[in-house]
Amino acid sequence: MKNINQGCDLYRKIYGGERITPKEALELFSWDIIDLGMAGDMRRRSIFPKEEVGFIVDRIINFTNICEAACAFCAFHARANLIQSYELTYDDILRKIEELIAAGGTQVMLQGGLHPEYGLNRYVDMVKAVKSRFPEIYLHSFSPAEIMHMSQKSSLPIDAVIKALKGAGLDSVPGASDLLVDRIRKMVSPKKITKDKWCEVIYCLWRNNMKSSATMTYGMGETDEEKIEHLRVIRDVQDRTGILRAFIPWSFSPSKTRMANILPATGIEYLKIVSIARIFLDNITYIQAGWLTEGLKLAQIALAMGVNDMGGVLMEEVVVKATGIKTRTNSRELVEVIKNAGKNPVQRDSQYRAIKIHN
Repeated sequence: MKNINQGCDLYRKIYGGERITPKEALELFSWDIIDLGMAGDMRRRSIFPKEEVGFIVDRIINFTNICEAACAFCAFHARANLIQSYELTYDDILRKIEELIAAGGTQVMLQGGLHPEYGLNRYVDMVKAVKSRFPEIYLHSFSPAEIMHMSQKSSLPIDAVIKALKGAGLDSVPGASDLLVDRIRKMVSPKKITKDKWCEVIYCLWRNNMKSSATMTYGMGETDEEKIEHLRVIRDVQDRTGILRAFIPWSFSPSKTRMANILPATGIEYLKIVSIARIFLDNITYIQAGWLTEGLKLAQIALAMGVNDMGGVLMEEVVVKATGIKTRTNSRELVEVIKNAGKNPVQRDSQYRAIKIHN
C-alpha cells in the first residue's frame, strides 16, 4: 500500500478530527495494521483523553434457551439439539443475583430466547421480581429482538412495551445488533427482526428516555462493504438519538452452529474492525474489547488501537460457551490485563461512572 504518511488526504482527515465517509472507511481495510491502530488510538484520545480502561462486574442470566428464531449462527437455542431446553424460575434468577451481589457485582443482563409462549406480562413480572428484591441492581436487559417479540406476542406497540418494562424497573436495553445488513440477516437469522426494525426499537427507547448500546457480529460471510454499512447504520442512529453508550464488536464463533463450515475471523481482522470502528464512529465514546470471543491477549492489544473499556466479567455467560469457546475472566485478571497494557484500571457502574480506581 502507499505510505499514508506522505500526504494521504484520508490520513490528514483522520488526524484532523474530521468525519470520514463510508467509502473512506472502506479504504482503511487496506492500511497497514500498525498505522491503522495508531490512527484508532489517536481518535480514541480525541474523544476520551484519559488513559483509563473501565470494566463492570456483571452477570448474564439466560432465563431460557427455547427460541422460535432458531438462528443458523446460534448453538445455544434448544432446537440446535446441543443443549437440553430449559426455563429458569424467578427463584432461580434471584439466587443467581444473590451470588452476583456477594461477588461485588452491580449489573444484571437478563436475556433469553424468543420463547413462543412468553408475552409482555412474563417479562414485566420478571423485572418486578428482580427489582422488588434487589432495587439496587441495575437491569441492562433483553434486546431489540426480544422487545419486538414482546410487542408481537402481546399485540402492543413497541412504545407501550418499553413503557411497561421501564415502569417495572428496567434500566436500559443492550442493543444486540448482530449485523445490520438484511442480506446477511435473511441468510443467518430470517426469523429475527430486520435492520429497520432494530432501528425502530432504538428510536422507541430514545423516545422513552432509555439508553442502549450497539454490537457487531462479523465473520458470517459479509463483505467489507457490508461491515461498513453496519457501522453507518449505527452512526446514523447515534446522530439522531445519542443513546448508544458503547459499541462492542466480536467475531462469529462458527463451531457447533449450522454455519460450522465458515472459517473463523482472524485476530488481525478483529483489530482492524476495532480501529476502523473507532475512527468511523466519532459519536460513540466507549468501544469495548470483545475478550470473550477474541481472548484476553488480543483484547489487551486492542486497548492500544481505539478500545477504552473491557466490558463486563460476564459471570455465567453460556451462549458463546455453547460454541466451544471457554474464555473466562474475573475482576483481578482484568485489572492485571489493563495494567499490563499501560492503562489505569477502573471498576465502573452501568453509566460508566467510577466505583473503584485500581492503583
